[in-house]
Amino acid sequence: MSVKPHLPLIVQSDRTILLEVHNPLFDEARHALAGFAELVKSPEYIHTYRITPLSLWNAASSGITAEDVLASLEAYSKFGIPPTIAAQVRETFARCGLLRMERRGDDLVLVGDDPLLMTDIMGYRSFQAYIDTVLSPTEYRLRDFARGPMKQELVKLGYPVQDLAGYAEGEGCPVELRQTTLAGRPFGLRPYQQSAVDAFYQSGSVYGGSGVLVLPCGAGKTIIGLGAINQIKRATLILTTNTTSVRQWISEILDKTTVESEMVGEYTGQLKQVKPITVATYQILTHHHKETDEYPHLRLFSERDWGLIIYDEVHLLPAPIFRMTASLQARRRLGLTATLIREDGREEDVFSLIGPKKFELPWRDLEDAGWIAQANCQEIRLSISPKLREAYAVATPQQKHRIAAENPQKVQVLKSLLARHQSDRVLIIGQYIKQLESIAEQLGAPLITGKVPERERKLLYQQFKSGKINHLIVSKVANFAVDLPDANVAIQVSGTFGSRQEEAQRLGRILRPKEGDNQAHFYTLVTRDTREQEFAAHRQLFLIEQGYRYEVVDMDPARFTQEHETYE
Repeated sequence: MSVKPHLPLIVQSDRTILLEVHNPLFDEARHALAGFAELVKSPEYIHTYRITPLSLWNAASSGITAEDVLASLEAYSKFGIPPTIAAQVRETFARCGLLRMERRGDDLVLVGDDPLLMTDIMGYRSFQAYIDTVLSPTEYRLRDFARGPMKQELVKLGYPVQDLAGYAEGEGCPVELRQTTLAGRPFGLRPYQQSAVDAFYQSGSVYGGSGVLVLPCGAGKTIIGLGAINQIKRATLILTTNTTSVRQWISEILDKTTVESEMVGEYTGQLKQVKPITVATYQILTHHHKETDEYPHLRLFSERDWGLIIYDEVHLLPAPIFRMTASLQARRRLGLTATLIREDGREEDVFSLIGPKKFELPWRDLEDAGWIAQANCQEIRLSISPKLREAYAVATPQQKHRIAAENPQKVQVLKSLLARHQSDRVLIIGQYIKQLESIAEQLGAPLITGKVPERERKLLYQQFKSGKINHLIVSKVANFAVDLPDANVAIQVSGTFGSRQEEAQRLGRILRPKEGDNQAHFYTLVTRDTREQEFAAHRQLFLIEQGYRYEVVDMDPARFTQEHETYE
């Protein structure tokens, strides 16, 4: 085996991959790895990736082959690929398609190529409840309710099922995309948005109709959803994160499609309309009676003959929705997200019940094309006072995080940043309400939390968009589906422990394309040498994997020092 010391990768037999950050080929290798491996940690000099069965199955669903993966590893590896890794990659890819679900008339049939594998499946007692009849050594007729649960269970065993059983047509819903919005602006899907719709729809064949599309915040996932509705032209249920998002979806539907307002319904805590296109919150669907533990609003899934269900921010899908989705496998299902990462580890359930990743567009590719703003990311590290350091030393782990997150020195840095960006539109984002209330009082800036009524939130968002106010303080209620296209600076004063999805969403708030230099700035204030610094490093993993660079700056009480580290 020849050694190539100039290359940036070390591929190890435990499926981990080490990537040298300061190697000239770092960007090329990182881009290749993003298609089939997961970033585990990212210190200054060596990033660690991991290949998992799920990462390879999602790669396969996106059109990547085992040979593509091995060629990429070979192209950048100092020491070549361990034979065990090459064998494992080929074996994992080979399992894709070994099992298929098909329709034979009214029957749902599990089909396999290997009789021994099928016999092995029959040996599991949990599967026997799903199997109606053994038609042949390679074909089992399943009970209709088994379509979702069977896929879930087989993925856990390491066998992803290719679902070719097709979909119910659903109730018709005539819809067309407008060429001009109601405001008179030209409208059409961008090329990558049309490509995403095509990857999901697959010309209406059984190979399309279920899956997840992964695109950055600001890339127009709502527009892609409208494109899918236009393609299918069937009654559609859209599930999203909050009432603000529901109303933004409805506004976009009315502005950019020919659907009349009486055809579109809002299903939230305030309204319960069921129309051919209905937009609902996850929260209302998961509301349940504590005495009976029943979920009365889950009946929405069966109140119309839906032809398409769209799961917005699919990485936040609550557990009760998974359970209902398991019984909805005959409906077309589209997941939209900026990241497949779930903090609860249920990525396999998204894969088996919503569908595999069908399309992904890296954030930096969109940035390079000018479709989203160029983002500069800085982590600013601050010291802590001796008094607070004493309190920190004797605190519980959870208290330690809060003490560090609410470090009073952050206000001084915040004021310095606002002076630097006095002509910009700045979002100040945080986790702890008392901290945000204190900042709002000191700055005289408006604050939006979960306590603020929807009408007042809407007014503040409008004032921010119009430029009447330039600074807006927001709690985590603004993490998702808030459309503030003019925001170009975000300052994160505290975060939710190590949530990678939250970091991505918060950066996404400022990535809408900007006129002029198309530049955005994302600052995270972190107390040095504390648990908050550890959590910040974890939160940044996803964005670093996407190609963003975090510049780490140590904050002197009087000024920013220019001696800094850079994480790429």
